[in-house]
Formats: sequence, C-alpha cells, structure tokens
Amino acid sequence: MMFNELPLIRPATPLLDQIDSPARLRALSEDSLPQLADEMRQYLLYSVGKTGGHFSSGLGVIELTIALHYVYNTPNDQLIWDVGHQAYPHKLLTGRREALLSIRQRHGLAGFPKRDESPFDAFGVGHSSTSISAALGMSIALAMQKREDQVVAIIGDGAITAGMAFEALNHAGHTHSNMLVVLNDNDMSISENVGGLSHYFSRIWASRTYNSLREGGKKVLENLPTARELAKRTEEHMKGMVSPGSLFEAVGFNYIGPIDGHDLPRLITHLNRIKDLSGPQLLHIKTQKGHGFAPAEHDPIGWHALSKIDPQNTLKSAPAKPSRPKYSDIFGQFLCDMAEHDPKLIGITPAMREGSGMVEFSRRFPSQYQDVAIAEQHAVTLAAGMACEGMKPVVAIYSTFLQRAYDQLIHDVALQNLDVLFGIDRSGIVGEDGPTHAGVFDLSFLRCIPNLIVMAPSDENECRQLLYTGYNYNGPAAVRYPRGTGPGTTIETTMTALPIGKGAIRREGQHTAILCFGAPLTACRTVAENLNATLVDMRFVKPLDEALILKMAEQHELLVTVEENTTRGGAGSAINEFLAEQGIVQPLLNLGVPDQFIEHGKPAEMLKECGLDAEGIEKAIRLRLAKIAERASAIRNVV
Repeated sequence: MMFNELPLIRPATPLLDQIDSPARLRALSEDSLPQLADEMRQYLLYSVGKTGGHFSSGLGVIELTIALHYVYNTPNDQLIWDVGHQAYPHKLLTGRREALLSIRQRHGLAGFPKRDESPFDAFGVGHSSTSISAALGMSIALAMQKREDQVVAIIGDGAITAGMAFEALNHAGHTHSNMLVVLNDNDMSISENVGGLSHYFSRIWASRTYNSLREGGKKVLENLPTARELAKRTEEHMKGMVSPGSLFEAVGFNYIGPIDGHDLPRLITHLNRIKDLSGPQLLHIKTQKGHGFAPAEHDPIGWHALSKIDPQNTLKSAPAKPSRPKYSDIFGQFLCDMAEHDPKLIGITPAMREGSGMVEFSRRFPSQYQDVAIAEQHAVTLAAGMACEGMKPVVAIYSTFLQRAYDQLIHDVALQNLDVLFGIDRSGIVGEDGPTHAGVFDLSFLRCIPNLIVMAPSDENECRQLLYTGYNYNGPAAVRYPRGTGPGTTIETTMTALPIGKGAIRREGQHTAILCFGAPLTACRTVAENLNATLVDMRFVKPLDEALILKMAEQHELLVTVEENTTRGGAGSAINEFLAEQGIVQPLLNLGVPDQFIEHGKPAEMLKECGLDAEGIEKAIRLRLAKIAERASAIRNVV
C-alpha cells in the first residue's frame, strides 16, 4: 500500500492494537502479517507526524522487524539495532505503541533503543557501527554460559563501512560464534543482484541440505588438499558470479542473499532456515528507505527525519527551513568562500554532508570535497596525511562523533603539529537525540591536547570569523559551535582573523564578572544586565586570555564561568587551574553541564535542568553572592 500524506488523525489499526508484545505477534497467522505491516506503516506516519523524529529509516524496515520478532523468541533472543534510527517499528511491536507519541520528548521514549526503557532493547545505541561487536560479545557470553539464546545484529550498508564493523566481522569469523548479521542494504552500496538465479542461490545457501553438504564435503576433502582447494575455489567462484558475498565468506561468514527485504514470506522462510545453522551467518536484504510513503521514497535524505507537522502546513513536502541561517549553514558558506580563493582547501566529512552544511560546497567544488563514509578515525588521519603534503584540510565533524577519533586527533594531528582545522558541529546540548548525541565533553577532552587551539564562538558572525582565524592559524585548530540557529547576529561578508587567545569585554559592570565561553553568551547578557555585572566573551578556551582573566580577578569580587560543556575538566576548570598557578585565591563559580548524562528533551528544557538558562544562571550567582556576603559578615563579627 502506498501513502502520499501524513495523517492528522489516528488511523484504524485493528491488528496492531492487539499487539502488546512480540508473543502476541507470534500468535498471528503468517497470512495476516502483510496487513499488520500496512497498519504499522499507517501508525508510524501518524505518530511521527505528531511528534517529529526519525522517519524514512523506520518505514524501510517494517517487514524486517515483523519477521525478526515473528521468528525469534525475543527478548530471550536478542536483536541489536545499529544506530537506532530504524527502531521505531521495533518499539511499536514491543509494548510501546501509545508511548510512541511521546518519543524524543521530555520524560518520553528515547529516540533510540535504550536498555533501561525495555527488556526488548538489548543494547543501547546512537552511534553507528557498534551492533556487530555488541552482538558478538553477547554470543560469546551466551556460549560460555551454555545458553542457546540467539543474537541478531541489524546493520545498514552505510554503517557497515566503518572500520569497527569490519573488525567485528573479522573477529566473529575467527571465533565461529553462532550469530546472525542482517545487512540492510537500502542505497546500493553493494552491487544489487536480481532475478530468479539470485533467489535460487539464496535459497540454497540458507538450506540445511546445502550447509550439510558444504561442511561434510570439507571433512571428506580435508585429507586431499588439492581437491579441497579446487572445491573451495569453485564455491567462491559460483557465489562471486551471482552475489557480493565473497568478502563476507572470506572472513568466515556464510553469506545468504540478497533478497527482497519487503517480501515478508521470503524473509520469514530464510530466517527460519538460518536460525538452525551454526556459525556466523550474514543475510543480505535489499530495502527501500521510506518504503510505502511516496515523498520519502523519492527523497529519503530529506525525509530521514522531520519536525512535528503543523496542521496548517502542507503534508506533501518536507518542512520548510528556518529563515535564519543555522551554524552548519555558516560553516558551509565559509567553506565555499575560502575554496573560491584557495585550491588547497579540502573539506572532509564522515558521511554527514547534509547535517554539516556541505551540500553546496560538494556541488561547487567536487574535487576539493571528500566524504569518507562513516569512518571518523580515517577522516582525521586522512586530513593529517593531506596536511603533510601542503594541503589545507577542514574536517567537519559532530562533537559526539569526534570522540571516536580521539587517538587520531592526538597522535596523528596534534603530536605532529599539522595544519588541520576542525569544524565541530552539535556542540553542547543537542535536544531530542539525547545523551548519545550530546556534545558536552569536547572542551574537556580538547583543551588537554598540546599544540591545539580551541575556540567557542558566541554568535553567527563570530563563528565565521573564528573559522577564518583557525584556517589561517599554522597548526591544529578547532572551532566548536552549537546545533541550529544562533541569536540572529548580522554576519559580515568580510572575514578577519581575530587575535589568538584574546577575549572581548561585552559589558562593564561591578562586583561580578561573567566569563562566558560560546553560545551561553545570549543568556549571560540578560543576567549581566540584571546584576550590573561585567560580561566577557572569552572566545578562546585554549589559549586562555590570561591577562584579561587577571584583570577581571583584580576588579571583581566574584568570577563566574559559564559553558555548555561538562564542568568536569572544562573551560571553567582551565580558569581555576590558571588562577591556582598564579597563587590567586578568588571566589569562583563554575556553571555548566553537571556530572551526569542529560536525558532527551527540547534544548530549552535541558538547559533549564542544567541551570544554564538566564534564570538558572542568575539564581546561582545570587546564591553565591549571598554566601560571600554572609562569610564576610561572619569574619567582621569575629574581628
């Protein structure tokens, strides 16, 4: 069934309404499952239209999700969803149908599988390419405990490009563990094989007869090396002719497929056969992202995720972009402007072209654009190699994903003092994606790295100027900026390199100096007005503006640091360390993200919980000033 619009009212889903667990699903007849798939697709269209969230990925795996829960005895048998964008149908079938209307909202369902949310969420995810490693770990642990529960990893053709996935495949082949990897191929990253011959061989490879002959033949021929080698080469040659499975067979997997991932009967038949096979298995399925919803089928990238649907707006096209440029747009424009004048600039992304604002750059300067797929470690070392040969690489990377390339950042870039600029997007609180995507650790893990300069712009224009500053700096540099739009500052066309390690006083006041790093400056401006405090835009986390800090300490009773980063080891800690080194005893207040993972919600809600909205910042400062006054009064009374 094909849909063209998102429904505004809840659709009738008589079969789905009966499913409060996979056990109820398994009680249905196989003939009724296509109807269930249609109902799930209708409900998913309705629910995501109500709440917003990841969209087209889930539509593409509805049949697969039904088949997996139908064949496997979940939650005893465990499903590991890679990344988790496609897990909404899984949540639908595991007792969370009505709760799906709260997804990604404060105190609602998480946007990704989460272990403490449901026993059916066997492994928490959010970053890609982890599923095979986790599934293998579970499989080995189950075998050691003599348990016969099954483990299935579901990974996409994009996620399997990451080195971690190949490391896990290689290890699984070595251990001969009983596990299934389902490769969900929805973008033709692996050559497509179609037609009756492909279906014929996929049926053979999944059959007990073939596998018995295959293993039995190995035993018969093990004492005849020449014949055994000939048989092996013949098998590989036949599979190589009709499938892309040679790579997986080479590392020890029994490859099955490709098959149509929207063909429920065929999926169920193959899964039932595979379930009884021993050793590592890989089932390759072909699916269509956004399947069943015409707009998403035609534009799966644009419909990957969507915002809550406004009933007054059209339902036939993706939501309109905000009128103000986002920080990622500013980064993308910076790349284009620089590339027009500098042929040495190379823009690098680990599969985040759209999210990082690089679409226009990739079209206008294709020879200077590198998408390395989901491979953050490779992206960073690739940039290091380019810098060695005199190029000017700019790595566009989300804060949370830079964590995956920390060794490469230190060892391959900073240690060699190479000229690489990092545009670190999604820094600070990111909202509905929750703690897996929060960029609240980068200031802590970046500022301890020698040779690296670290910048935190407070608005759109400062972002552009600091990107230019970092690009012109001869050495490794990082500019971290938040998700979405800024306060609406006018962006200057001209770019000017700012003095390295120098902040700017935005407001002169008395008694209290607020030293702000990055995006919280807007809220801090309101607080400074209310308290008649001095406000400083620090701009640089490393190197610090030490002269300005000393001046603020001399002229004020209280120094307050504010950052959208964990307070543990962050920018405030850097100021504490500097003052301690100078032997200065100064009342200090460090405000930032507390030492805990902040659950998903609207960014404003999350900032309020952290005390990083204007009200929270002002309240914390007033409390500290009251304590200082109370302590001073007590000292006077003693004297």
